[in-house]
Amino acid sequence: MKDVFRQFALDGQVAVVTGAGKGIGRACALMLAEAGADVALFARTEADLAEVKAQIEAMGRRAIAVPGDVNKDADLDQLIARTVAELGKLTILINNVGGGGPNDPRKVPGKNLGDMLAFNVVPAYSLIQKAAPFMAEAGGGAVVNISSVAAKYAQKYFSAYGAAKAALNQLTRNLAQDFGPTVRINAIEPGTIMTEALAPFLTPERKDRMVKSTPMARMGQPEDIAAAALFLASPAASWITGKILSVDGGVEAPNF
Repeated sequence: MKDVFRQFALDGQVAVVTGAGKGIGRACALMLAEAGADVALFARTEADLAEVKAQIEAMGRRAIAVPGDVNKDADLDQLIARTVAELGKLTILINNVGGGGPNDPRKVPGKNLGDMLAFNVVPAYSLIQKAAPFMAEAGGGAVVNISSVAAKYAQKYFSAYGAAKAALNQLTRNLAQDFGPTVRINAIEPGTIMTEALAPFLTPERKDRMVKSTPMARMGQPEDIAAAALFLASPAASWITGKILSVDGGVEAPNF
């Protein structure tokens, strides 16, 4: 049985997690550390990173906090450089930064669509490009992109966000072809997850409707996504690349 559990261990691994200060990114960073990885934490708010860093160090793992903006190439370069210099290598990348709310296509201009596409796709592309050589140098690596079930649903007022996440999914599939077999690249499509970002949109009526329409009869938690990220980053997923894993409580249609 111990050999089975070793397939999910990350001892000796070094992970970069973007958007690591809150929500899904925070949960991913903590779970990877619990599995044995040292973690480089990246987000805009330094205070949030400091809190997560302290929790990881309390586990006996190493962590560094790198504040920055994923839209600034120099910040991404600093993230990769500091990770390798201070933690010794880079083997896991969790691309968690992205997002966007509903849009009315009768009112929202094309530039806003372009901005949302860029925000959800370009940083993931750039970080994979920057991380891949160091992963190869370390003997291989794994990337997990955080997408959304919005990528596969047809629903009103989600043309921009849905298109952005669908583009991220296709980027995942194509880059897996480019960087395999040295670097595995997969994505997770979270369903509705209880995060601070969701809270402003979650009226009691909407929450009740969403729970009732979910086969698992509850809202998702950040740890549900973190567990899937751990699997895809671990040796247990060593023959999985270019795939999109839905973690959505069994929901098969829009329920927002």
